[in-house]
Amino acid sequence: MAFIEVKGVSIKGVSAAVPGLSQDVKDLPFFTNEEAEKFSAVTGVQRRRLASEDVTTSDLCYSAAVKLMDELNWKSEDVDCLIFVTQTPDYILPATSCVLQNRLNLNQETVVMDISLGCSGWIYGMMTIANLLSSGAINKGLLLVGDTISKTCSKDDKSAYPLFGDAGTATALEYDTKSEGLKFHLASDGSGANAIMIPNGGYRNMSTEKSFESTIIEKDISRTPQNLVLDGMNVFSFGISKVPESINALLEHFKIEADSVDQYLFHQANLFMNEKIRKKLKIPVEKVPYTLKDFGNTSSASIPLTLVEKLRVNARNTKQNFIACGFGVGLSWGSVWFSTDHLVCPEIVEI
Repeated sequence: MAFIEVKGVSIKGVSAAVPGLSQDVKDLPFFTNEEAEKFSAVTGVQRRRLASEDVTTSDLCYSAAVKLMDELNWKSEDVDCLIFVTQTPDYILPATSCVLQNRLNLNQETVVMDISLGCSGWIYGMMTIANLLSSGAINKGLLLVGDTISKTCSKDDKSAYPLFGDAGTATALEYDTKSEGLKFHLASDGSGANAIMIPNGGYRNMSTEKSFESTIIEKDISRTPQNLVLDGMNVFSFGISKVPESINALLEHFKIEADSVDQYLFHQANLFMNEKIRKKLKIPVEKVPYTLKDFGNTSSASIPLTLVEKLRVNARNTKQNFIACGFGVGLSWGSVWFSTDHLVCPEIVEI
């Protein structure tokens, strides 16, 4: 197992941005009111925020970053590295992190990179940027994480489209010799890659005319090969087995007392799955916040979005110990322990 401890780095702030447009699942044409209620009872999703055609993931992350830098009193020249984690970038190339470097007016000496990961993306992004900062060679970094994943779903696919919402986040980290650091467990299993996949549009299966032809899979499920395919049963089995294993491994390896953890931040997959995970780990319900009701599954943004939406007051005013776990597309998963002290955590930005 991959256990990584990164010392000398602290998290200074977290922010989030969402589109202004909200859509209720009860308004979707393939649901009756009774079906919508059943869907919400199982998944926890009642409404989501959906990005318009001209709003990208980088737009949401940019807005979150600007708000966070302003509250931290960080100037653009203070930022030494920027990592952008998404599976919905602006372009196939160039890397969107380069575009964001220019847009945020960061120094040309800023280290930038894109990471293509979904549900586990915030965890992997934290590990990457924390390691860059830990030597002290660079001092301040921005981790921008998000997805406009709703754009990948067919609007005629009731198995996927109602679940997903769009969001972008920013996390500010800094070299800090007094910090307690961050502790990670990371893993992957590519044998399950087709459980969450967009089959066409990359360079394995390049786009053709047939890539845009919709096929009826079953009643109320139609999609093209360029739409997201979600194998719910396999993802469920994966989540309820691997997440408890990862968190227990993290606690055991680093000798962390479970009672010392104030809050557990899970990727917001769906309520039924997440509750199975919570109960399996015997975590009190008050230690596991959810944002599924109002935002749905926001892919890589879901962990920091949940922190901002549900825990910002306590995080701003007290010291808090967290364990976060992201899991999904890849298949990829990871957990992290971290501590914050009077975290800068502005209210969610709408664009």
